[in-house]
Amino acid sequence: MGVLVTAATGFIGGRLTPALAGAGYDIRALVRDADGYDPDTSVDVAEGDLLDPASLAGVFDGIDTAYYLVHSMRAGDDFAERDRRAARNFAAAADAAGVDRVIYLGGLGEEGTDLSDHLESRREVEAVLAGAAFDLTTLRAAVVVGAGSASFELVFQLVDRLPVMITPKWVQTPCQPIAVADVIAYLRGVLETPATAGNTYEIGGPDVLSYKSMLERTATLAGQRLLLVPVPVLTPTLSTYWVDLVTDVPRSVAHPLIHGLKHPVVVTDDRIQDLVDVSLTPFDDAAANALRERGVAADE
Repeated sequence: MGVLVTAATGFIGGRLTPALAGAGYDIRALVRDADGYDPDTSVDVAEGDLLDPASLAGVFDGIDTAYYLVHSMRAGDDFAERDRRAARNFAAAADAAGVDRVIYLGGLGEEGTDLSDHLESRREVEAVLAGAAFDLTTLRAAVVVGAGSASFELVFQLVDRLPVMITPKWVQTPCQPIAVADVIAYLRGVLETPATAGNTYEIGGPDVLSYKSMLERTATLAGQRLLLVPVPVLTPTLSTYWVDLVTDVPRSVAHPLIHGLKHPVVVTDDRIQDLVDVSLTPFDDAAANALRERGVAADE
């Protein structure tokens, strides 16, 4: 089976590509710049930019299933428009090449009109892909816990640099984080489960936590003391200002994430568990693994 992984150098793609190659799949990794990318020798590397349709010539040839793992938040305030264009170009090229199936990692969250810009963009990309001829499988996840995750990097840098934190009321919002290893297991699992084609699933870890609890647990694992002082007047917009001051996560990434924290992101449909068997990783174990990957000694 020919499998294409987009954003193969990214946080998810960089882990998924070797996992699938090690399982014996014929993998083609799509990257914008092949210089410095050194995958397993069995991986075919294709250079192309989803914002440039001409660069995609031949990329989808021989591909049965493609993973769509692209997002453009690091590109700046116009990330939603860039994501829209990239998804349209991807869908057109995949359809023209006769790709049977696409697997997309999107965002978990309630349906409705009051979505954050980040989640609204994720849902718009999902709609673009769903409108193509191929069968689309969507996995929706909340905070992915792992070294290199923008969401977890925000959590770590805050607890690492602020022993006392004035927090808005969104710190009590429930969230269902998931270990990056479990995300990779689900992404591979749906590929190997044909019954998941054409369906949307929610994925999450075994723990439902408030953001306050995630901050406190991460601080403990990192050997840091943390005092949280929630105040009712600190809005997500005001929160972005102190996030900018104390972390080096790009504003284009941090701001959309912060604005999305007012909404609960909890799995309400667990059908995927009947189809794909994944032994879910508790948050503390996932966070400890992420800290070790980051070079921080986790206190277990």
